[in-house]
Amino acid sequence: MKIALAQLNFHIGNFESNFQKIAMRIEEAKKLSADIVVFPELAICGYAPRDFLEFDDFIASCYDIIEKIKPLTKDIAVIVGSPSKNPRVEGKDLFNSAFFIYDGEIKHISNKALLPTYDIFDEYRYFEPATEFSNIIFKGRKIALTVCEDLWNVGNDNPMYKACPMDELIKDREKPEVMINISASPFDYNHAAERIESLKANTAKYKIPLFYVNHSGAQTDLIFDGGSIVVSANSKVYDEFPYFEELIRVYDLDEVIQSANTLDKDNEQPKEKIDLIYRALITGIKNYFQKLGFNKAILGLSGGIDSTVTAILAAEALGKENVRGILLPSEFSTDHSVKDAIDLAKNIIINYEIIPISGIYDKYIEELTPYFNNKPFDVTEENIQARIRGVILMAMCNKHGYILLNTTNKSEAAVGYGTLYGDLCGGLAVLADVYKTEVYELVKYINRNAQIIPQNIITKPPSAELRHGQKDQDTLPPYDVLDKILYQYIELHQSPQDIIEQGFDEHTVRRTLKMVNSNEWKRYQFPPVLRVSIKAFGSGRRMPIEGKYLS
Repeated sequence: MKIALAQLNFHIGNFESNFQKIAMRIEEAKKLSADIVVFPELAICGYAPRDFLEFDDFIASCYDIIEKIKPLTKDIAVIVGSPSKNPRVEGKDLFNSAFFIYDGEIKHISNKALLPTYDIFDEYRYFEPATEFSNIIFKGRKIALTVCEDLWNVGNDNPMYKACPMDELIKDREKPEVMINISASPFDYNHAAERIESLKANTAKYKIPLFYVNHSGAQTDLIFDGGSIVVSANSKVYDEFPYFEELIRVYDLDEVIQSANTLDKDNEQPKEKIDLIYRALITGIKNYFQKLGFNKAILGLSGGIDSTVTAILAAEALGKENVRGILLPSEFSTDHSVKDAIDLAKNIIINYEIIPISGIYDKYIEELTPYFNNKPFDVTEENIQARIRGVILMAMCNKHGYILLNTTNKSEAAVGYGTLYGDLCGGLAVLADVYKTEVYELVKYINRNAQIIPQNIITKPPSAELRHGQKDQDTLPPYDVLDKILYQYIELHQSPQDIIEQGFDEHTVRRTLKMVNSNEWKRYQFPPVLRVSIKAFGSGRRMPIEGKYLS
């Protein structure tokens, strides 16, 4: 028996496009003599459909696509993920299901049992968990078919994972010969390695090979790296798909079974953190624009490190001809910052304009002075500059059909170091899940073969340049300290005392965490954030705005 895995990039609710991708890969799998072709979890509708699942016509469209797939299964079985209706009166209306379709008929449906309700996941909001499990007999071979999270229980101490479909499926008098798992497993820079360890643990427990297929591509904030895997029964990786690519591969089941006696090393690809983040961000930008029907991006080029890296990522994702940088100098901008921004734009060959804001700013101050009651220069005047820039950038978007890329990094987003309706505006926040110190690592990666980013951008002290001589560290702790504290609090959920006991200055810790919590209201109005870490701002981190914890 030959099994094909189809790692594809689906579009939520774009049923015809999704069907065309599925149909094309079915035909390709037939030409490769596959007996079964396997598509990811919820491939029919795209992942994660969220409240679209509450619309009857959305579910009806899923079933329409199933009907269109049936005639394509005359000589090949198709496993594909889709919502399915719960026929029972009790429970939720839907299951998250894997359909096994062959010879024009639905031969079997496996429903997901372990529904994730943590971080970015909220599947129990929509789906009923499965309680009944059975194997599939196809061409004389017994197959255990499961959906995503149903395999992640091994080694997990979460009480919701005490029961497992595989524990039931393996109890058959003649146990299954192979596990097939369809998945929607979003990217973070640690997850590829963790995923392999979990899948290896399953093969070690059940002593049969595993075929696992994942999505590739991005859906707004969620990025999928693919990394579909075949694991031998001896827990060695037989093959791992490339990351962030669409492709199909076919495997002979008997050869995979026999490999348990011969395979002595893992055939997996490198998993270097910064390389993965770089490729993930490019995927996120590219798919966000494609799936919204846009192709041109604009951003403010300040001559700083964050706008520099964002511009390079955008040029790589969209093509340099589709990226436009706007330099918006004020009286507080240094000459070298303007020159740095121009040098960068020339290096990566993107279009740029210089629109000075000094005259507009002076007019604002002239009009507002009678109402400021002779109060001294403060953050008010700084925010006015940022908001003027935001207005100009959004005007250019409206006039020319661009999407504005936000350039804020995670360190700044965490402590509220930014101006609402100013430098925090935009359609997509590219770096807001990347700490400032990680941005510098991205710079090294980008410059690994040639000096693309000018040296002065790298070495000069970070500054918002909203007043004379301003430096970020006038307001914030040094980034190498700040980021370590933020990581302990945001990603690892450590308390102030836990962090202080690691050797961090108590005043710095408490001041930093107070800034994080007191700026939650800003993040509620923030653009979508491309998720690359285990805990990103957005749907995966739900904090109250008025909470008093650590205030």
